Parts: sequence; C-alpha cells; structure tokens
Amino acid sequence: MHRIDRASFLQQVGVLGAGAAMASAFTPEKAGTGFKKIRVAVIGCGSVSNMYLPHLSKCPYVDMVSVCDIRPERARAQGEKFRIPHQYNHIDAQLAGAPFELMVNLTNMQEHGRLNKQALLAGKHVWSEKPMANTYAEGRALLDLATSMGLRIWGAPAVVNSPQFALMARSIQEGKLGRVAAAHAHYGHTGPGWSAFFYEKGGGSLPDLGVYNLATLSGLLGPVKSVMAMTSILTLERKVDDKGAIRVEAEDNAMVLMDHGGGVLSHVQCGFNYFDPYGHEGKGQEKPTISIWGTAGNMALIGYDWAPLGVDLATSWTEPAKRLSTDAESYAWEQGASVVAECLATGKEPLITANHALHVLEIIEAARASGQNGQRIQLKSSFAWPLIR
Repeated sequence: MHRIDRASFLQQVGVLGAGAAMASAFTPEKAGTGFKKIRVAVIGCGSVSNMYLPHLSKCPYVDMVSVCDIRPERARAQGEKFRIPHQYNHIDAQLAGAPFELMVNLTNMQEHGRLNKQALLAGKHVWSEKPMANTYAEGRALLDLATSMGLRIWGAPAVVNSPQFALMARSIQEGKLGRVAAAHAHYGHTGPGWSAFFYEKGGGSLPDLGVYNLATLSGLLGPVKSVMAMTSILTLERKVDDKGAIRVEAEDNAMVLMDHGGGVLSHVQCGFNYFDPYGHEGKGQEKPTISIWGTAGNMALIGYDWAPLGVDLATSWTEPAKRLSTDAESYAWEQGASVVAECLATGKEPLITANHALHVLEIIEAARASGQNGQRIQLKSSFAWPLIR
C-alpha cells in the first residue's frame, strides 16, 4: 500500500499553494482603510501551518501575535520563520500570554472541540480547521457558547469562496441546468503517512477528505434532509511516522447518499485507498471531481473543489461544453482564517458560516450511523441558502 509521506504532501501542496499564494496576495489597497487589525494566535504548527502562516502573514487585517505547539521546537521554528514574536508549548500558556482576538486551530482533528471550547471560554473568536468538533452535539454546544458570549466561531473548509463555486451556484439558481436532479463528487488518495490521528477514533476519511465535497454539494444543492451511507475499513493496518504500525479504527472508505429535498439526490465517495495518476494536488487534472445533472444541462468541476481548475458547462444538444472560470482569482483553500479576520475587522460577513460547518458535521455523523445500522438518518440542522454573493 502506497502512502503519502509528509515531505511529499508538503511538496505537492507547496507547488499548488505557491500559485494560489501569488494569486491571493493581499494589498492595503484591497483592504481599504479605517479598520483595526485582528490579533491572531495559531495553535498547531504541523504540516497545515506551512500553508496558513505564509497566507496569514500577507493579510492586512491580521497581526500575527503567537504560535503554539505541544512540540516546542515546531512552535519555535515557525515563530522564527514567520517573525511571530511569541511561541508557546501549551494552550494554557498561549491564552494567558500575549493578548489576541482570534485563535486559529490547526491541531489534530480529535482535539478541535476541546481546544475550541477553551478558547471561547477565554473570550476568543475561533477559526477551526475541519471539523470544528468531533460530534454534532459538541459543535452545536460550541456555537451556542460563542453566541452567548458575543463571540464568533467558524469551521473549515472554505470551498464556498472559490469563483468556480460561485459560477456553479449562480448557474443552478438561474435555471441554466433546468431542474437539478442529481450530483456526484469524489475525493481520495492513498492516505497520509506522517501521523496516526487520521486513522484513530475521531479521525477517518469523512472528516479529512469527504468534508470538502459534502460542503460543496450541500452549498450548491441546499441543506441535506436525510442520509444513507456505507463505510468500511479496507486497509486494516497502517505504518505511520509517529507511531509505527497501527490498527486502523476510523473509516478509510465511504459512500454517502444524500437527499436534499424536492427530489434532488447527491452522492459523495471518499477514502484513503485511492490511487490517482494526477497526484494528491491534481496537477494537470482534466477530469471532473464533481458533476451535477439537470433536465436542461450538466456541469462539472475540473480539479478538486479545494483547488479548482475550471467548470465545464453543457446546455446545448449540438455544441460542446464550455470551459469556464479557469482562474482561481483570490481563492486559496487556506484562506478561511484571513476571511474571518476581515469579517471581524470590517463587519463584512463571509459566505462561510458556522451553521453550514455544523450541518456538514451532522452529515458525517449521520453517514457513520447509517453505515453501522443500515438505516436512513434524518437530519435536524440547516443553514441559510442559497450561498450566492
């Protein structure tokens, strides 16, 4: 079984991110004047921070105050590299240290709910990498806590911010596809090799990979009413850098069927057992990863929704599909924290919402329940829709 090691992953996303970072470079002219910079503290200095920190360091709405990691050498290295003045090895020290307004949580997914709650109780706004909690109930409690304290919390991913998502959402709402009937999305690779948390309880391919497609399809087609799914563990044992040989406890293979109401159905498949000749970054990808069908047309997203390369739109019986929206513009998958910093600084509300992140979390939880009991699971959460700027 081929695995993705940390160095290869960073090289791949680094190549991808270099162009995105250039495309999404911030300037004071874009930001305007009359805003107060938001003091930001980042917790978690692992692989994902190598994309977040350079992005945040360019944001005119952000003042980078501190970094924190339970491995002090990682916090120290990132602090020195990005000229962040304070480095800590525990969240308690970070919360009691240099003042800040927004905590950006890039830790292992199993720790998100606990650390997000601690930050909220300390009076901090939160941007959390996915998922924002380990269960829907925990996430709902976090949002209720934030609201009661006059704080904000948001959760990744930021896929609804891409110009390709915007084009697809407008096309659907303008009726270019006629009556939308169905959609399919897929995302997978052969699995990370640098940490066990992806495969331990609370990890899995759904919150790590499927979360992107679930956010995109629910964002395009509307809140999900019910879910049926099958999940499995295909590779029973993995070798990872931090713990050696481990038993896999969380699903590494998933098929999720969703009912959006009004007869609209969609399907997401994801897993850690997917060979892809285009590589994890999808460089050179010309095939769709998301397809949507209607009575008068169909639409396909080229590339991954976290790194889209274009949209093919077909509405004619005689003419070929048109390749549209091939420019990422200011979009980058790691931009969520900078977008919410702008919100806090200027009052401009982002398309990303906590309710949408919670809805996706409930879909994941329902998919796992359905995979175990074989039943159709009704959802109770929702979010404001359609997502059109």
